[in-house]
Amino acid sequence: MIWQRLIAFLLCLCCIGWSLPAWADWTLPLSYSNAQLKGRNFAGQELQGAEFSNANLELTNFTNADVRGAVFSASTMTQANLHGADLTYAMLDQADLTGADLSDAVLVETLMLLSTFDEIKITGADFTDAILDGVQVKKLCQQADGVNSKTGVSTRESLGCR
Repeated sequence: MIWQRLIAFLLCLCCIGWSLPAWADWTLPLSYSNAQLKGRNFAGQELQGAEFSNANLELTNFTNADVRGAVFSASTMTQANLHGADLTYAMLDQADLTGADLSDAVLVETLMLLSTFDEIKITGADFTDAILDGVQVKKLCQQADGVNSKTGVSTRESLGCR
């Protein structure tokens, strides 16, 4: 309750021409939850912490996008282009990534449990400390190759392939 009053007070000050103090400079993350975003272009955009849970992201372009900490939980991402995207700390749990391009993507400490990886491209992807099911790792290791251009880590090494 006190936070709501403080925010309302700061907003009132802004209305009469006062500026917010430096410590109050924040932005809310973008929310695209439950959205129909088929074929949208987010290439190269900065979308840290954005919310895409349960969204239709089929054929969506995230090439070289900064989506660190973004939430894609339970989203349909079939044939999405995530080439070179930074997905560090993102949540991709229960996502359908069938036919997606994750080549050269950074997936460090990304949560990917129960996601679908059929016909996926992962050349040069860095999965260091990503949280994956054992079955997923085994399937991804069958095609893992390349080295990530940003981190210098090999895909096989990051997945712990034997």
